[in-house]
Amino acid sequence: MAEKKQIIKRKKPKFLRKDWHKKIKLGSTVKKSRKWRAAKGRHNKIRLSRRGQSQRPKIGWSAQKDNRKLIIENRVLNLKDLSLIKKGSRIVIGAVGIKKRKDIIAKANEMGIKVLNKYKQKAKLFEKTDDRKQKAGGNGE
Repeated sequence: MAEKKQIIKRKKPKFLRKDWHKKIKLGSTVKKSRKWRAAKGRHNKIRLSRRGQSQRPKIGWSAQKDNRKLIIENRVLNLKDLSLIKKGSRIVIGAVGIKKRKDIIAKANEMGIKVLNKYKQKAKLFEKTDDRKQKAGGNGE
């Protein structure tokens, strides 16, 4: 029987643009602007791959072909979407409120489906508020 390959995830550097920390428009404060742009200057040390400079993205940094896109997630927005998913798979709950999220997580646990973005703090907060309402004699609305 063929052996299952172990997924090896190595640490990659953050590939940031040259002098991003010096200029505001390159993203010293704006995270979305901190993206890689190829160094084009004649004497650019990053382009020349000099020692002590930041790394450049190259093909060697990519993951092994077998490990790429290995984890497949399904996006779930309601209980109907959840019923279509097979047991043992993984899901990501989309933009859903806390009440519906709690129902989806409970149903997924019953079905044996792993939820990747549970937001445990939100679920716990919601359970606490439910308990308080029941103790106060409210009907939970």
